[in-house]
Amino acid sequence: MAETDTTSTNRSSRQKDVAGKTVIADTVVATIAGIATREVDGVHAMGGSASRAMGAVRGTVTRQADHTRGVKVEVGEKQAAIDLEVVVLYGTEITDAAAAIRSHVAFAIERMTGLEVVEVNINIRDVHVPGDDSDDEEDARVR
Repeated sequence: MAETDTTSTNRSSRQKDVAGKTVIADTVVATIAGIATREVDGVHAMGGSASRAMGAVRGTVTRQADHTRGVKVEVGEKQAAIDLEVVVLYGTEITDAAAAIRSHVAFAIERMTGLEVVEVNINIRDVHVPGDDSDDEEDARVR
């Protein structure tokens, strides 16, 4: 264990000796916010219905998930502000889910980027009812 501590101490002192600038792109912060939001219980999807439909088409073509759907960010040198569009599951206590989203997103961004999150605005766009055919039909049209 002492060797591990010594190695990390040496690593830390080396990092202090090296100068440079780190720039974190807006898309990086948006991706972190999108993934962190989806990790919260009660979140069904991100974005409005048109955004989700376009995302489904894009996802089919590119075969990649769009983690930034429903996320807008403003990133400064030391701070970030986040706007989220969320669809929650029916039965979710929305105020509790919103508080959990704010906390989880802010923690994830601050931990991974070192940026101070000054606000997380949440717009609940819809409530998903499991077994509702309208979402399933929409997905079927874009496949």
